[in-house]
Amino acid sequence: MHDIDTIYLDGAFVTPHGNEPYNLFNPATEAVIGRVRLADAEDANAAVAAAKRAFPAFSRTGKGERTEMLRCLHAAVLAREDDLFEAIVEEYGAPVSRGRWMAQHAANVLRDAADVLDTYPFTRRAGSAEVTMQPLGVAGLITPWNSNAGFICGKLAAALAAGCTAVIKPSEMSALQTRVVTEALHAAGLPPGVFNIVTGRGDTVGARLAEHPDVAKLSFTGSTAVGKTILRTAAETLKRVTLELGGKSPVLVLDDANFADAVPLALQAGFMNSGQACIAGTRILVPEARLAEFEARIVEATGEIHAGDPRDARTTVGPMVSRQQWERVQRYIRLGMEEGARLIAGGPGRPAGVARGWFVRPTVFSGVRNDMTIAREEIFGPVLSIIAYRDTRHAIEIANDTPYGLQAYVLSADTARARGVAAQIEAGRVLVNTLAHEPAAPFGGFKQSGIGREYGTYGLEAFLEPKSTLGVL
Repeated sequence: MHDIDTIYLDGAFVTPHGNEPYNLFNPATEAVIGRVRLADAEDANAAVAAAKRAFPAFSRTGKGERTEMLRCLHAAVLAREDDLFEAIVEEYGAPVSRGRWMAQHAANVLRDAADVLDTYPFTRRAGSAEVTMQPLGVAGLITPWNSNAGFICGKLAAALAAGCTAVIKPSEMSALQTRVVTEALHAAGLPPGVFNIVTGRGDTVGARLAEHPDVAKLSFTGSTAVGKTILRTAAETLKRVTLELGGKSPVLVLDDANFADAVPLALQAGFMNSGQACIAGTRILVPEARLAEFEARIVEATGEIHAGDPRDARTTVGPMVSRQQWERVQRYIRLGMEEGARLIAGGPGRPAGVARGWFVRPTVFSGVRNDMTIAREEIFGPVLSIIAYRDTRHAIEIANDTPYGLQAYVLSADTARARGVAAQIEAGRVLVNTLAHEPAAPFGGFKQSGIGREYGTYGLEAFLEPKSTLGVL
């Protein structure tokens, strides 16, 4: 059993003022594997105070010094890769192949931020003025459970690169990952108060960060509903806010696509991270004339997907993170059936041969209309909807008929044509015939998928404010 009873405050591991116990589960077995003592609003206040004290000195450090700090942090997290991998698999249930990538990603984002910072010009000319980009102040960073370690390191990397100090509110469901990451970051030896990590509930610690007058910047990744609440609260003090929220990403399979390539890509896009991904391609748009052929290939390919023990090398779809999430996904599967969609793969319940754990059968519906609930709302599980379209113009209309706009995918044998379609899709990122991630490219959403961008220079500048000085030669 894991017992986590400290938070990280002002450069030290301390007992929190909050004393609420919170059980941690292994989602593959449903067993309690540990307990974390949750921090409260008073702990959040103490963390903000520590970050505020550290800000004047840290904000005056040179970019070379901060670049070196980020490289030290990268090395420290990389050294704990195996421990972080074990925590991700045990606590989150990520399949081992995905879990290894997640552990490496947490370290890599620190290195990527160092590379950006190394060449970033903080001072530039604008006509007769000199423009200096300066750090905003104390940053509140709130991370989700579906990639907790990666978001802790990614958001912190951007904040530190800019010269901001930080208070991190990680998901309480991911306390094992948080402990490993915190120990690694501590080992890098940054000045006290530069970063503080306070594990607590969103409606206590997160809410306090959103309203605290000494927090200048908020960066939140999570649901659209919670993001709206944070934005309303932050408006009272005019905080700068970055929100990376929900998605209902379309996968446009154009009529010239090679289905031997398109079907595996579509399933990987939809079932990535066991379907618990804001960028998952959950609406697959297929030409009417080739629908039957596509369905046949999807049914065959889905039958080969292994959902089960995350430590089994064959597994690509692991468990849902919690019983609540499992029940949510089951409800959507039933809704799809009740609304008249055709179930062509998967369905309610656990996969065959699985007696326990919060596992979902990889599920695909066809005959889906874009006004059905399963096509409108983010399910956050391995449930995909096939929607038929008449022509390319119709496909683009369907793709854009959503309140979300985080990511999209275009699959085609003609790259030039695919790029032309991609240009018409309302999404922050459009991937053409690939699932690759580019850390230098901005990431964030249109419409209700969020505000602002992360990664690269765009993510760095989210923590900076331009100051113009005139009369300078």
